[in-house]
Amino acid sequence: MSARTFETLLYSVEDGIATIALNRPDKLNAFTSQMMLDMIGAFDLTDSDDAVRSVIVTGSGRAFCAGADLGSGGQTFDSAARRAEADGEKLEGEIYSDGGGRVSLRMFDSLKPIIAAINGPAVGIGATMLLPMDIRLASTDARIGFVFNRRGITPEAASAWFLPRLVGISTALEWCYSGRIFPATEAKERGLVRTLFPPEELLAGARALAHDLTEHSAPVSIALTRQMMWKLQAADHPMEAHKIDSRSIQSRGMSPDAREGVTAFLEKRPAVFPNTVSADMPSFYPWAPERRFGVE
Repeated sequence: MSARTFETLLYSVEDGIATIALNRPDKLNAFTSQMMLDMIGAFDLTDSDDAVRSVIVTGSGRAFCAGADLGSGGQTFDSAARRAEADGEKLEGEIYSDGGGRVSLRMFDSLKPIIAAINGPAVGIGATMLLPMDIRLASTDARIGFVFNRRGITPEAASAWFLPRLVGISTALEWCYSGRIFPATEAKERGLVRTLFPPEELLAGARALAHDLTEHSAPVSIALTRQMMWKLQAADHPMEAHKIDSRSIQSRGMSPDAREGVTAFLEKRPAVFPNTVSADMPSFYPWAPERRFGVE
């Protein structure tokens, strides 16, 4: 088991699974600028570490994340008043990238599968950061809320792109208009959450799923599959997907991984894939330019 120290997170790697636990339990893991930087750094670490096959994100204590830290009172969401916390990430003119969006975009680019283990309340950024994760599991004690309109602001963290794709436009608008906090059972009924667990079984369930997703599959193939599935959602014609998957199947088909995968199947044994994400991603990746507000 390996560990890395972050100011606002607990980070560990065991048996191929990186666990990122938001760690401000006395503040219900409320989100801060430092947590933003720590989360981006943690996902940089998971992508670069070939010992990591998948990632679980959860919270320490009784909450997942209670939203933005409101310690600045009425100026909490005033970026002009709190310019130093914007960390210099300008998008265009005087528009600064919101911290939740920076975390969501970093998860969007992840080369490893991400599982959310929602152990308690997930509100505001605590809810929107769930959306770029691949699969969401929740404790029966969890509650979720897209509360932005109740605070006089709007949804952030690119959630206007993610949420309707996950639950449909009507549910997304209902949750965001009202800003109400709803139970995990409703999140499951509407398709946001895959499975509910008793609180004491949540992390074990997440770890079992992480193994199931990656134990028998090639890491480079998983990385490419994740990026293809997420980023080609926005393609305007299936031909765009065809171009990418043609490149991908050609590249992968010539790889040592493909030879090993077929040979292992014919020999009726587990495959041992030699290629690594850190060294063997194909030259055509990444295939799409970075797209941010004001940037092409």
